[in-house]
Formats: sequence, structure tokens, C-alpha cells
Amino acid sequence: MKVIVQPDDGPSSLLSALKNAKQSVELAIFRFDRSDIETALRAAVSKGIKVTALIADMNRGGEKNLRQLEMRFLQAGITVARSARDLIRYHDKLIIIDRRILFLLSFNFTHLDIDHSRGFGIVTKNAALVQEAVKLFEADCARRPYSASSDTFVVSPTNSRKVLRMFLERAKKQLLIYDPQISDKEMIGVLQSQAKAGVEIRVIGKIRSRAGLPVRKLTKMRLHTRTIIRDGKQAFVGSQSLRPAELDSRREVGLIIREPKLVKKLLTTFESDWGSNDGAEAQPAQTESRLTADQEEEAEKAVAVLVHELRPLARTVKKAVKKVVAHAGDEVIHDKILKSTVKRVVKKAVKQAVKEAVQDSKRA
Repeated sequence: MKVIVQPDDGPSSLLSALKNAKQSVELAIFRFDRSDIETALRAAVSKGIKVTALIADMNRGGEKNLRQLEMRFLQAGITVARSARDLIRYHDKLIIIDRRILFLLSFNFTHLDIDHSRGFGIVTKNAALVQEAVKLFEADCARRPYSASSDTFVVSPTNSRKVLRMFLERAKKQLLIYDPQISDKEMIGVLQSQAKAGVEIRVIGKIRSRAGLPVRKLTKMRLHTRTIIRDGKQAFVGSQSLRPAELDSRREVGLIIREPKLVKKLLTTFESDWGSNDGAEAQPAQTESRLTADQEEEAEKAVAVLVHELRPLARTVKKAVKKVVAHAGDEVIHDKILKSTVKRVVKKAVKQAVKEAVQDSKRA
């Protein structure tokens, strides 16, 4: 096993793995803007290597970029699958090389995450873990249900709540946590109980209702990883925060590792990050002016429901456009005036519907 530390290590491990692939490359993507990684994927295809990319159906503010990425990949000969809409996000990040090496990442394939953010990745040749990753990847590509076979391979929403709660509860001396947003009441309760039992707990990131737990913000760079180091002997590295949406409603993936050298490296990095803050404590999440974690989770769930409920509208628009084409010919579909008109009408109708729904809710 090997641990990748960002931004220290950069993209070199990923690029080297893609260059040395012999038969296949499979990767799950949530965000992507790295031209060097895209070039490496194209080079793999040119050598006859089968490259398959599972691309998220949506992310916050980046759907257009995801669809453009799909088109570029398809044109390059990369097989593309798109995640389902049964979960509010497909947030996992991984690469499987030749079905022999697994890169489990807490960071996205972006300049922001790789060059400017604290993130970790685990590289393993463990056959059982690689096979479990393949099983998940194939299930998500085919939009089939996935059932977990290992408590070491942590997948949301399948087994993450159970496994991570147990991971926290089994701490005897210490829990060191990187987490941008801890807000799950059950997990906060476990941390509070452990603190009362004498377990040392330190958090780099944010926690709702801090309740006496030491929390510091990462000041020297952006925080993106989700990592928990237990008793200096085991560690969890993954994409899921200890908050309801990422435990129960999104696809997130992580690993629990026990290799002493890897855990020591994570521990050393944490202590360095903790010490570099000079005692600057993070403010409780609920004091911020932006949406709280609970509000964000509810908003994400609402978006997922809205997407599902608006499908009839999409069918109605499609049916209407077909009627127009039948009367005016195919060339009208390329007319910018028609496109802008349809867009304006739909936008106006949705805006009015939202306004009426808000008014109705206030009267209720």
C-alpha cells in the first residue's frame, strides 16, 4: 500500500499509473479539469487499452462541464457511463488499473484539489479490495444495486454509517479527524461519549454544536479530505463526511487501513496541520451566515426530488418540439430563435410555478 498526500505529491502517481497500464483503466469522476490526466487517458486508448469512465450525472454548478467531458471522452474512444439518479450525488473518486491496482481518492481530478487542497489517496494491490472496487464500479456503471462484502471497503449509503460508527466507538485513546463538515447527530453523539470516556479528540474542519470538542480550521490551504486516524494504528480515508447526506443519500467510498507506515504518515501530516494553525479555532458551523449543513442536505434532497418530478415537463417539451418539427421541418430545430423562445417560455413557467408554490406554502 501507498498513501498520496496532496498537494505535496501532485498528479505524478496518477499519471505514472495511467502510463503503465497494460489492459484497462476504469475511473469514477465527480469533478474533472486536468488536461494532463485527460491526455494520459487519451494516450492509453491510443495504445489499445480499454478506458472506461463513470461520470457523475451532476455536481454543484458543473453539469455543463460534465456533459462536455463526456463528449470529449467519447470522441477519444473512451467508454462512458453516467451515474444514476437514485442518489442525490455520486461523489466517489477512484481509479482501477488493469483490475490489479486500486487508487481510492479523497480528492477530485482538479487543479483546486490536487494543487491547492489537503487531500489523501490510498493505492493498494490488495486483491479483495480491488475486486470490491470493481464490483462497485460495474454495479454503478450498469445502474444495478450494490451490496457490500467488506467492512474495510466503506461505501455510502450501503455500509458507511454502521462501519464508521463502529470505527469511532472502538477508539481507546485518540481520534484525529479531518472533516469539512461534521453534522450527523448520531456521530456527534458518539464523539461526545468518547470524549467523556477520556478519548482525546481533535478535529481539523468544522463540527455542528461543537460541545467542547477541540476544533481548528486549516489555514494554510483548503481542506477537502475526509480522514479519521484512530489510536495511531488505523485510519479511514474516503470521500464521506460525518453528515447525514454523505452517509445516507450519496455514493461515497472510503478505505480503512492498518499499515503502520501509512498511518504514521497520515498522523504526521495531521500533527503538522494542527500545529500550523497556531491555535486558531474554527467557529461552530451554525454561526455562519451561509446555509447550515442540515439546510444544504435538505436542499440536495429537494433537488433530487425536483429532477424526478420535472421529467414529465421534459417529455411535454419534447412532444411540443416534435409537433413543431412535423409542421415546419427539421431545419427549425437549429434555429436560435426557436431555441431561445422555448428556453424563455419554460424558464418563465417554472419561475411562476415556484412563486405560486412558495405563496401556497406560506398560506398553509
